[in-house]
Amino acid sequence: MNLVQSSSPESAPCSHISFHLSACISFLVLLATAGSGFAQAVLTSQNTNAPLTITLQDALHRARQNDPQYRSAVTDLGLAREDRVQARAALLPDVNYNNSYIYTQGTGPLPVSCQTSTVGCPTSKFIAHNGVHEYISQANVHEGLSLTNMAEYRRSSAALAQARAKAEIATRGLVVTVTETYYGLVVAQRKYATAQRADAEAARFMDISQKLEGGGEVAHADVIKARIQAQQQHRDLQEAQIAMERSRLDLAVLLFPDFNQDFAVVDDLQTPEPLPSFAEVAAAGQKNNPDLRAALAAYQVASHEVTAAWGGLLPSLSLDYFYGIDSNQFAIRSNGVRNLGYSTVASLQIPIFSWGADRSKLKQAELRRDQAHVELSFAQRQLLSHLRQFYSEAETARAEMESLASSAELAAESMRLVTLRYQAGESTVLEVVDAQNTLTLARNAYDDGQSRYRVAVANLQTLTGTF
Repeated sequence: MNLVQSSSPESAPCSHISFHLSACISFLVLLATAGSGFAQAVLTSQNTNAPLTITLQDALHRARQNDPQYRSAVTDLGLAREDRVQARAALLPDVNYNNSYIYTQGTGPLPVSCQTSTVGCPTSKFIAHNGVHEYISQANVHEGLSLTNMAEYRRSSAALAQARAKAEIATRGLVVTVTETYYGLVVAQRKYATAQRADAEAARFMDISQKLEGGGEVAHADVIKARIQAQQQHRDLQEAQIAMERSRLDLAVLLFPDFNQDFAVVDDLQTPEPLPSFAEVAAAGQKNNPDLRAALAAYQVASHEVTAAWGGLLPSLSLDYFYGIDSNQFAIRSNGVRNLGYSTVASLQIPIFSWGADRSKLKQAELRRDQAHVELSFAQRQLLSHLRQFYSEAETARAEMESLASSAELAAESMRLVTLRYQAGESTVLEVVDAQNTLTLARNAYDDGQSRYRVAVANLQTLTGTF
């Protein structure tokens, strides 16, 4: 029996029920399965494209991998560590294995008188070496002892301590940079949200003014003022968006090697970290300050350089022990004699005259040491000054946050009341505009105050370490 075929493509497999019933069911099941699989694939793709959420600790970890100044300090630390290894190796005996073959010109054809007797006849024409053929294959153990070598090892140890302190300085400085940039983006996003609310509020107020003008309750001047305010708030919204995008770009440069901008930051400014007492901060600063350690290590480096310069004016001793073959034949035995043997050489080098070069090096080292001592004294005074300065900044920022929060709440309440009074005909348009601007400024000041405290704490921790 023939049935009327449907024009729908999906019903084509079901046109002959007696023959294609099972195929129709399978086809529909396949469509349903494929549809659900496609929906799941789309959902997975959307989840994959979700922006990366970054906390402050994540930002610090990423910045340590990508910031060139921090990586330079870490590289300098690695180089200083290898310098100490090399300086220590200079104090220890080194072992080499030398292999040489020396050919010296022979006598050539002998005179007739030397053919019957070799008495008084030359054995070689060129006597720079021990024979026409000389084979040298021997191990050499060398040790050099001097005041310069020992001072260089101590100098490298002090330089390692200095590089380690500078790496710590770079780490804490990076924390300040990342903290300032990270919360700069957080505050920029808050200010953008505030600008959006202000723009919407200005548009709503302009609508209220137009309606009141239509009812004859306010003058047209109020509508003009409301329109000016709405235009200004819209321009402020555009500027806030630009500032937010700029802050995002600044943070992206610090965090990502591929300049990724698709990320979100966590706003944790509502939970400020505690601030210890000044006595605790001062004790931590004197104990954990990397600038002071770097200045002290620099002074030690300069002092050891003076010692090394004195070593150039004093005798130096070197010892060499040779064991192996130094023979006219490359063999362990020749003519029944064992060619393996040893020799020892001890050398004492006494400097006498160098045209004043050694004295000049000593004078340079003493000048650098004196300069390092002045810088160490300055670092000590600067530490005391910065401790008080940074602690006062953090303490003031912490104390102001409560006042700024109260001001923002009062400004919001003032805005609400002034708007109600304007609708009731009890306030002027200037009072409403002033309340709008005051609310925006108060909210922005509160956001800046929270960020200021976090940055102030990060600056303080450059002197004290984490507390």
